[in-house]
Amino acid sequence: MQQTARKTLEQVVEDYGHYPIEAFEFVRLGLSHAVQQIHGDTKDKSEASCHVNGQQLAWGLRDFAIARYGYIAQAVLAHWHIHRTLDFGKIVFAMVESKLLQKTDDDDLRDFEGVFDFDSAFAVKPTPAAKPSVVFSL
Repeated sequence: MQQTARKTLEQVVEDYGHYPIEAFEFVRLGLSHAVQQIHGDTKDKSEASCHVNGQQLAWGLRDFAIARYGYIAQAVLAHWHIHRTLDFGKIVFAMVESKLLQKTDDDDLRDFEGVFDFDSAFAVKPTPAAKPSVVFSL
């Protein structure tokens, strides 16, 4: 049995074709964000002890998108063809198949199915506008 060689991110994008490279880069960076959210400082921890499952990663990617893009997070993801949590999973597993990420025997693409509804999860309620500290009058 021949083992698949590790591919570059550009090769994965070219092979997969549905999501742009920005979506893959976002997931890669968002994975680090999710790991830190769940496990804290990972400097002295083994890679195995810093594992996150599909649901944890989906929520971490949601939080990362909001932190990075604010009110337009859902629009940015939609621009990259990411409309549901399963899209996160498809990107993750494309990178797993290309040896850019690792998975455990328990990890499955189905772990990303229906984790949350995008419209609800990205609905950001605006905060009331602050009262001006200086009042102008004519």
